[in-house]
Amino acid sequence: MAKKHRIKTGMAPGSVVYTGNKQVDDIIIHHLQFNADTIKDSTIHKDKFLKITLEPDYIDWIDIRGMQETDVISSIATHFKVHPLLQESIVDVHQRPNFEEHDNAIFVTFKALSFDKTTLSVHREHVAVIIRDHSLITFQETRSDLFEAVRKRTADSKSRVRKRGTDYLLFALLDSIVDNYYITLDQFEEVIEDIEDRISEDQSNVDKSKIHRLKKELLVLRKSIAPLREVISNFSRSDNTIIQENTHIFIRNLYENTIQIIDSVDSYRDMLNSLQDLFIAELSFKMNKVMQLLTLISVIFIPLTFLAGIYGMNFSYIPELQYKYGYFILLGVMFCLFVILLIFFKRKKWM
Repeated sequence: MAKKHRIKTGMAPGSVVYTGNKQVDDIIIHHLQFNADTIKDSTIHKDKFLKITLEPDYIDWIDIRGMQETDVISSIATHFKVHPLLQESIVDVHQRPNFEEHDNAIFVTFKALSFDKTTLSVHREHVAVIIRDHSLITFQETRSDLFEAVRKRTADSKSRVRKRGTDYLLFALLDSIVDNYYITLDQFEEVIEDIEDRISEDQSNVDKSKIHRLKKELLVLRKSIAPLREVISNFSRSDNTIIQENTHIFIRNLYENTIQIIDSVDSYRDMLNSLQDLFIAELSFKMNKVMQLLTLISVIFIPLTFLAGIYGMNFSYIPELQYKYGYFILLGVMFCLFVILLIFFKRKKWM
């Protein structure tokens, strides 16, 4: 992905270049119109987007899934009078989460996250949103609908989404993303706890590279989540006329949730550092146990080897060798010495 990102080097500002990997074969355009009393839901082909009409009595939510067809994205954005620099940011998946205010419009980018517990990898999806007084446009990388829960809420005539403006709809979208962060972090925590249990039970069953991989993926999480705090902070402090006063209390609550998530990420980083220390400690403890056993065996057999060495020398005049019971006496002495050493080690709790 880094190589794809570098192809923009030397290009003029405002060049619309998709810097991610191809996610869908064809762009999907979903159009939702609603107010407190009525809702209209439709899917529009990319060749017919110019026929989209925005009605002042409705909130228009245009959801575009797929970014690789930059000519279509540029045409749609131009149709809705989106600045070329913003068009560039829409398809730049390496764009940092950002909040920008323009004339009669607000532009927001952020990352949707998911975690694969099998590969221990974090998947990021770039999302861009443009809101105006009565319209909101979302751009998603993949065919999957990140905002399905919000879409279902709009079907309920009693929901706040139906009764509020585009500012509250933007809050609802960000809130659904933050809620998904909690799910992602819960999955991440499950993997950490599983590794911790396995280290405690049997350190040999744990691959140290998994801990290192998790630390790298946690860094990806933090780079994606931490800038969102600034985005929501700017959102809450904005005095743009699009944002109604009664929406600020919801945005402030969302900001607190973001702080809590960042704190969780920091705590997971400490947990992974502790896991790495625990892994090394368990490895050292296991090695010490092996060395202790080998040392005890050596200490037991050193005096026995000494006695065997003395009576194994080829001298003619060793009186004990001529004694009838000398062999049995030597074996008895060696056995008693073995037992005495075992008792000594037991009392010292070395065994």
